[in-house]
Amino acid sequence: MPKIVLITGATSGIGEACAHIFAKNNYHIIITGRRNERLIALKTFLEANYKVQVMALNFDISDNQQVNDTLLSIPPQWKKIDILINNAGLSLGLMPIQEGITQHWDTMIDTNVKGLLYVSKIVSNWMIAHKTGHIVNLGSIAGKEIYANGNVYCATKYAVEALNKAMRIDLLPYRIKVTGIHPGAVETEFSEIRFLGDKEKAKKVYTGYDALKPEDIAETIWFTCNTPVHVNINDIVIMPLAQASATYWHKIS
Repeated sequence: MPKIVLITGATSGIGEACAHIFAKNNYHIIITGRRNERLIALKTFLEANYKVQVMALNFDISDNQQVNDTLLSIPPQWKKIDILINNAGLSLGLMPIQEGITQHWDTMIDTNVKGLLYVSKIVSNWMIAHKTGHIVNLGSIAGKEIYANGNVYCATKYAVEALNKAMRIDLLPYRIKVTGIHPGAVETEFSEIRFLGDKEKAKKVYTGYDALKPEDIAETIWFTCNTPVHVNINDIVIMPLAQASATYWHKIS
């Protein structure tokens, strides 16, 4: 059976772009997400255009029971996952900590940290059984630098940064690679979700410069997954040219 990649949060943005590039290169794909119609549409497209097998799993990674029930029930041949891309994540709100909405905090922590852990625990054990595998965790520049009003979102991405290092140590005896990918501004649904559906406010985030595209990150992930067997790329920070850090930009108004 060809190699298999599991991609969380594959219904849009970076996850969807990863599904395309891996399918184009003959990987069988497991895509996960909460929006079932999008999952089915992506599955149909990938199978028709790339002639690969695609399994679409509709569940919420922040719910440990759903993660266990869904992943543990897939057929045995699909459990030999070569690459896990922990892409699912989100930011809700942009406000000082004293004004934060605790429901938003819970959602970010449950998705960005606990969801990544739930999926990784199951898949890493499958990889351990075969003594091979590669886990790619999507972090953020927010996991390298704190910025005003980013508080809890930044904390979740700092947690991903810590988990990258912890996984690399814990999985070292089993020849499992772990890579952290930390993008700056990527033009996806990210800002629209952060601003709770305010499309105009979200649009301004990407105005006045060329933001990264999801395909830029997917191509970077593809590169990290195709190094020689003895090479592991630990960490990549990738930014648009107009962005020097989490807070320094060159925008043309």
